[in-house]
Amino acid sequence: MTLIRLNTSNQIDTVQDLINSLFQDTGLASVLLDRDLSNVPAAEIQETEDAIHLKLELPGLEAKDLDVEVTENAVHISGERKSETKTEEKGVTRSEFNYGKFKRVIPLSVRVQNTKVTADYKNGILNLILPKTEQEKNKVVKVNLE
Repeated sequence: MTLIRLNTSNQIDTVQDLINSLFQDTGLASVLLDRDLSNVPAAEIQETEDAIHLKLELPGLEAKDLDVEVTENAVHISGERKSETKTEEKGVTRSEFNYGKFKRVIPLSVRVQNTKVTADYKNGILNLILPKTEQEKNKVVKVNLE
């Protein structure tokens, strides 16, 4: 029996390129897809009449380790989970923690006032309140039924 080593790294890159082009073709902001998706923070978005409420799960990070940038139509979050190395003379250390740099771009469904964003970071949860622009708040579409 002959064993053949399977190299999937090129296939993963191809899939990433296809997904990124799909988002670009539909007009959505590009989404960063790292090889290690478990390192990307989970997000929850809630839209109200006046604002978008964005919650991100970032356990084990301090506020100083995060970089948050808000444009009128996207939120960019990046940071780094740093490894705490401990050396032991005897024994084995196993870890399922994810370390390293991450970046996530979250496209927004409406334009926001990026100069009036409020943020709160507590217990590994980042809460952003992104107020909508006045144009978006007052946006009403009249449907003609004739």
